[in-house]
Amino acid sequence: MEVVELHNCTVANFAELVAQVGPGQWSEPTPCTDWDVRALVNHVVGEERWTVPLMKGWTIAEVGDTLDGDLLADDPSGAASHAAREAAVAATLTVDKVHLSYGDEDPQEYLRQLAADHLIHGWDLAVAIGVPPRLEPELVDEVGTWFGEREELYRSAGMIGARLDGFTESGDALLAAFGRNPEWSPA
Repeated sequence: MEVVELHNCTVANFAELVAQVGPGQWSEPTPCTDWDVRALVNHVVGEERWTVPLMKGWTIAEVGDTLDGDLLADDPSGAASHAAREAAVAATLTVDKVHLSYGDEDPQEYLRQLAADHLIHGWDLAVAIGVPPRLEPELVDEVGTWFGEREELYRSAGMIGARLDGFTESGDALLAAFGRNPEWSPA
């Protein structure tokens, strides 16, 4: 699967899940213990909003603090839908490098990072609100192959939790590699 397609599919899936969040679900817990549903969605919307200037070649300093804080306002679903559309367009831009917090990165690598985050956080959101997760086999295979080479780097940087053993189904194994318990439920 081509990287822009991978990115845009995971972004669209996440936006569709946000549209399913019920009015009373924004404060529900998620597998990300520090975040409720609203904070999780705000995090992902923030990534999508950052995608636009970064894929145009801007630096973090040039963006400044314009994307800090609550990006959802009074319409979380609308904010997520708008950010997803803009991120999908930005993914098609051609830039030599993306300026990230840890240094310059290849734009294709950056889009794979975003796709992985959308896929995993999409699962987080789905199980938090009680809808079927969207771990489509092709997406899981693409992200799993990419992540296999980076798992220890992510773990050593503290970006993911400890790997959970005992899960063999590909979607569950990917979640476990990201430190998620595939059997998590909000109860």
